[in-house]
Amino acid sequence: MEWSFVWEEQFLLFLQEQVRRPWLNLVMGAITRLGDAGILAILTCLLLLCIPSLRRTGKLASLSLFMDFALVNVLLKNLVGRMRPYAYGAVEGLIPIARLPVDTSFPSGHTGASFAVASVLFLCFPKRVGVPAMALAALIGFSRLYVGVHYPTDVLAGMVVGIGTGWIAVWLGRRRFRTGASQGETET
Repeated sequence: MEWSFVWEEQFLLFLQEQVRRPWLNLVMGAITRLGDAGILAILTCLLLLCIPSLRRTGKLASLSLFMDFALVNVLLKNLVGRMRPYAYGAVEGLIPIARLPVDTSFPSGHTGASFAVASVLFLCFPKRVGVPAMALAALIGFSRLYVGVHYPTDVLAGMVVGIGTGWIAVWLGRRRFRTGASQGETET
C-alpha cells in the first residue's frame, strides 16, 4: 500500500535538505541503531529482570514490549502494509542514510519498542529516570525520520502504541499486585 500525506513528504525532504549535517548524520545513525531489533529495549528489560529489587518493573516492561511487538510487528505492519518512504520513489528525491529495512513502514517498530519500555520506566520510576527514558525514546523515533526510513505518522503511531502498551502493562501489574497482596501472595 502506498499512501502518505503531502506534509509528511515535505517534512522528510526538509530534514534531508535543511537539517542533515555530516556530524549529525553520525549522531542520528548511532541513535537509530539503539532501536535496531529492539536491542536497547530488550537489554533494559533484561537488566531490570536481573536486579531483584527491580524485577517487578522488568516484568512490566517485558510485558509492554511483548504486547508492542505483537501489535506493531505481527498485526499492524502486516494489516496496513505501508511502503517505506524511499521505496519505489514514494517520496521523490528522498535519500535514506541508514540500513534499509525490508519490512513495511507503519507503525515504526523502533519507536514502538522504545516507548513501550520507556513509558513503563516513566510510570514506575522517579521522574529523573522516567523523563530521560522518554526523551531517548523520542530521539530514537525522530532518528527514524532523520535517516529517511519512516513517515512522521509511522513514528507517531509507534509512539502511541508503545505508550499504550506501557500504560496497560503497568495497569495490569498494579491490579495483579493489589489482588495478589489481598490474597497473601508475595512478589518475586
